Amino acid sequence: MSNSAADDVDFDRSGGVVPVVTQDFDSGRVLMLAYMNRDAFEETLRTGRACYYSRSRKRLWRKGEESGNFQHVREVRIDCDQDTILLRVDQCGDGAACHVGYFSDFFRALDGGKWRTTDKRLVDPAKYGPDYGQKPSNKKPAA
Repeated sequence: MSNSAADDVDFDRSGGVVPVVTQDFDSGRVLMLAYMNRDAFEETLRTGRACYYSRSRKRLWRKGEESGNFQHVREVRIDCDQDTILLRVDQCGDGAACHVGYFSDFFRALDGGKWRTTDKRLVDPAKYGPDYGQKPSNKKPAA
């Protein structure tokens, strides 16, 4: 057995990061998929708040640092290959895990070959300022 829980996570398999599935503790609904490096994982364990690694910004991303929509970690699990983390969290703040204002990043469902928004937007992300969230994708957003 290792000295640290982080020693048991295989960060090397995918170039220093592992995927993290984040799930609402009460409902079980998947909120998001993100990544952690060792520093983000250790900070999450130390603080009890979700911290991820932003591959686009190349830095730690403390969920809620801009919006106040932080995640209080209730449980941490690891998969059988020790290269994927499951966080079970309480989504705090406005209740939006998604940077475009929805409870979950997975707010659209395929319906008849087209993407359909199935959830109600909880908050207009403009509330958090013009630089909030990720840079827009070149892809046309699904309705």
